[in-house]
Amino acid sequence: MTTFSLKGHPYIALCDLLKIAGWCESGAAAKLAINEDRVTVNGAVENRRRCKITGGQRVAFAGQQVTVAE
Repeated sequence: MTTFSLKGHPYIALCDLLKIAGWCESGAAAKLAINEDRVTVNGAVENRRRCKITGGQRVAFAGQQVTVAE
């Protein structure tokens, strides 16, 4: 498991996190993964691509997991 720092920002959109983490090549690929219910936030499937991910949340996709830190 890895950690992603928000670096002073209050949140990051789920689709942006998938791109920044390098799990998806593009925004379109991130949106497709989210629409296909392949992404979880804190263990629950999340299908809102602009879902605000805040500190303390865990995001998982394709066998990878990241914890978001403030």
